[in-house]
This record gives sequence, C-alpha cells and structure tokens, in this order.
Amino acid sequence: MANFYTDNPALKLHLTHPMMEKIVELKERNFADADKFDYAPQNFADAMDSYDKVLEIVGEICGDIIAENAEDVDHNGPRVENGRVVYAEGTKKNLDACRKAGLMGMAMPRRLGGLNFPITPYIMAADIVSRADAGFENLWGLQDCAETVYEFASEEQKQKYIPRVCAGETMSMDLTEPDAGSDLQSVMLKASQKEDGSWVLNGVKRFITNGDSDIHLVLARSEEGSKDGRGLSMFIYDKRNGGVTVRRIENKMGIKGSPTCELVYKDAPCELVGSTRLGLIKYVMALMNGARLGIAAQSVGLSEAAYREALAYAKDRMQFGKAIIEFPAVAEILSVMKAKLDASRTLLYACSRFVDMYKIYDDIAKERKLDPEEKAEQKYFSKLADAFTPLAKGMTSEFCNQNTYDCIQIHGGSGFMKDYTCERLYRDARITSIYEGTTQLQVVAAIRHVTTGTYLNFMKEQEAMAVNAEDEETKSILVMMSQQYAAAVEAVTGIKDQKYLDFMARRLVEMAGHTVMGYLLLADAQRDEEVRRSLRVYVKYGQAEVAKHADFIANFRPEQIESYLY
Repeated sequence: MANFYTDNPALKLHLTHPMMEKIVELKERNFADADKFDYAPQNFADAMDSYDKVLEIVGEICGDIIAENAEDVDHNGPRVENGRVVYAEGTKKNLDACRKAGLMGMAMPRRLGGLNFPITPYIMAADIVSRADAGFENLWGLQDCAETVYEFASEEQKQKYIPRVCAGETMSMDLTEPDAGSDLQSVMLKASQKEDGSWVLNGVKRFITNGDSDIHLVLARSEEGSKDGRGLSMFIYDKRNGGVTVRRIENKMGIKGSPTCELVYKDAPCELVGSTRLGLIKYVMALMNGARLGIAAQSVGLSEAAYREALAYAKDRMQFGKAIIEFPAVAEILSVMKAKLDASRTLLYACSRFVDMYKIYDDIAKERKLDPEEKAEQKYFSKLADAFTPLAKGMTSEFCNQNTYDCIQIHGGSGFMKDYTCERLYRDARITSIYEGTTQLQVVAAIRHVTTGTYLNFMKEQEAMAVNAEDEETKSILVMMSQQYAAAVEAVTGIKDQKYLDFMARRLVEMAGHTVMGYLLLADAQRDEEVRRSLRVYVKYGQAEVAKHADFIANFRPEQIESYLY
C-alpha cells in the first residue's frame, strides 16, 4: 500500500519546525478545548500526534485511491447534464473517501464541525493531494473558501454553512467573468436588493473552478451606476436555492478532473457577506491570498510527483549498457529538480507558518484585547505573510513548470506519449503560474516588499543564524547574494522612475526569492542532514541567477526601456 505522507520525510521535517509549538499553543488557546471535545488535544505532543495521524490517513487515501484514479479522471473528466456537473467516476470515489475520512473542514473550529488544525498541516495535506492528482486538489482544496466565511460572515452564516463544508459539501469562488479576468474591478454580475431586503444575482461568471459546487462565494456589483472596485460586494449563494445553471465546462489542457464552468445566474437568491462595497477591497483580497497559498501547495505537490517520476525512470531506463541516471547530464537535471523542489517546499511552509501566526492573532483579537507584545508579533507576521504569499505562489509555480518540463526531458520521446504520467503532470502544471493571479501579478504584489525592505530585513535576520562549520562557505555565498540584491534594489529605486522599476521588478523579486529560499534551506540543513545536498545545489543555482539579474541591471540604461517595450 502506498502512502504519500510516510514515504516523504521532508513533510515531517516541516511539520516539526520549532515555530509549530507556539502556533499550536495559540491555535488551541492553551488547549482549552480538551474538556469540551473528546478529540481535542491535551497538549502540544498530543496535537502533533493528531496532525501526524490525520496526514497519514491523507497519505494513504492519496496513494491508494486518488493517485490510482488520476489517469482515468484525466481521460474521462466531468460532463454537463441538464445544467448540472456530473463528476468523473474516479472523482466521485475520491470525494467519497475524503468525506468518510473526515478530511473536509480541517482548519475550521471544532464548534463548527472542523478539526481546528492550523493552516500548516492543512496546506501539507493539499501538498500531498496535489502529488496524487492536482485536478482533484482543486475540488478538495476549495474547502479553504470556508476560511473567508469564518473571517467575515455573520455568526448565523457561519453556523449555517461551515458545518456543511466540514460534513463534505464543496465550495467555489465565483469571481471571473468574460470581461473581467485579472481585472476584477470590471466585474458586472449584478446584485439587486429586493423590497424585503433579500438579494438576488443576475449575470454570467466564467472560468469558475468547481463551478457547480454546493456553496459559492460570489463577487457581484451591488452599487447601481458604479464601475470600479468600490461598487462590489461579496455574497454567499447556496445551490439548494436554485437560480444558477452550468452553461458549459471548458475543454482544458490539464487538471481535467476539475470542472471549470461558465455559470448563468437568473434571479439567484443569495446572502450578503459582511458590508457592501468591501467585496473586492477586503474580502476577495483575503480569499485570494488563501487561494494563492493553496496553489503554491499544488505546485509543490506537482514538483514532487515530477521529481519522483523522473528519478524512477532514470534508474530503470538503460542506454549504452547502463541506467541513464549514471550519465552526468541526466544526474545534473535531477539534482537541480530536487533542489528546486526542496526550495519550493521550504518557502511554502515558511509562508504557511507566517499566515498561521497572524491569522491566529486576528482570531484571538475577536475574543480579547491583544497585549503589546502580541500586537507587535501580529504586525510582524502579517507583513511577512503579505510578502511571502506572492513570492511563494510565483516561485513555486514557475519551478513546478520547470520540473515537469525536465521530467519529460528525462523520459525523452516516451515522455511525449500519453502512456507516461509525466505527460499529464506537464499539462496539469501549466495553469499554476496563471490562475489565482499570474506570476506577473505576483511580482506586482511582491515588489512593494522589495522597495520597503521586507525581504532584505528577513535576509539580515537570517545572517545571524549559527550554522555548522560545513555550511559556513554556503552561508558566505548567501551573504554575498544578499549584498548583490541590496545593491540592485538601490540602483533601480535610485533612478526614481516608476516605469523603470516596473520593468526591473521581476528580476528584483526573483533575486529576493532565490536568496530567501537559500537561507530557508540553510536553516533546514541545521535540523536535517538530508537537506544539505539540495542546499548546496540550490545556492549555486541561485548564485548564478542572482548574478545574472544583477549584471543585467548594472548594464542597463534607463533610457533603453522604450526600445524594449511594444
């Protein structure tokens, strides 16, 4: 029997990170639920054992059921019948297994039917599910929409909808429209308030992941005559109430088990979430940040699958009398794939821990006033989460695409055939750098933390890290990379030209990403010997990438910009 959790020691390494003790104690309010729920932990060790056991169940279901169904789901996919989505048979089996195992609503409070897990083990489950089938992760992972309901909805709405998600109902976020993709300010789906105070929705949504879900979060225009984001509000639509039909399912390149739908709303009853006019400005921004962390997990899971497929093939494939892994050209590809995988994973879980810390403090602040030390920590981790989320989504999705590309390269001509898993992984990976905000939009979100020094300050904090003697040389390279990054930022921002800054933004953000991931791997290597090889490979790779960008910036004259632009 395959288990996608127990066969991957890297997951346990990140689950047992030193920060987890504080995260768990805060999340559990010093284990106040122990006397209220028989499945609530008594202490930190008990909580960690619970996460470990649940993740082992996730790993078993992924290895024995979801991964086994992935190929059939990819070939058959969902279909539309009478305006409703009918999932592929394999998808139905996957959902049934997850529901029976109680794996829905993992991060929701116990009082609402959840397991009260921190974000980190929940994201770890998403990582594991994505390795098994990235398309299914889109159905399973959208339970995270419940986090937005929990954060912003009324208590009555929480009590009404969150237990249903925990019991196994699915969710979707209905944002995109035919004329509103990345530019969500252009959303025109109309929300109208009736004389009795209730709301209805009319219009079309497009490219909606799992669009025939049970419970929808919908961005709609509530303010008559408005044209920008200030006229948009967030609503909950319940499929039980009718009024929405599925016009079609998109015929996609990959993640075929996940139905991407075009929806037609006709006087669909709905409920307002929070206050009007804050739909995009506040609620969708929070929703998207959670979704971006989920796509980073999906990217890491796909990278894991690609690396394992490539490694297994390289060991088995014989050419010129020996396995192709013995050829340095192939071994070099594999070593870089593994380094990118480990770097992606350490960035993902650093980000998830930062998100855990600030979200837990936000939740505590609803119960009582935070003391000055807690407020300072909340502010610190909120800034890091804001900085690391676009970095994680951007870097891990790009590495995911590169790793699935290299997986096919190692398979050679066989990799181009549908007989091999790598062909599906390559198609599934392509969307990760597009949806929930393209890599270019992640750069737009991250550049603020370049110019305000968030990434540089983090690097300087890491410079104080005590390391083993054998890692001193690697650390010195990272210090040099930090200096090159700082010099490049100063050179670009010193011009004081917004167009020039925007033009160089991707390079600066990538320089920050490579250096930050290097430091995170360095810290991991102090706890786990197995990380050291990836650390050395990745830092050498990152060193070359940082130097390349630094050289481009140093030799580029701002007046040349117009010759580069169309």
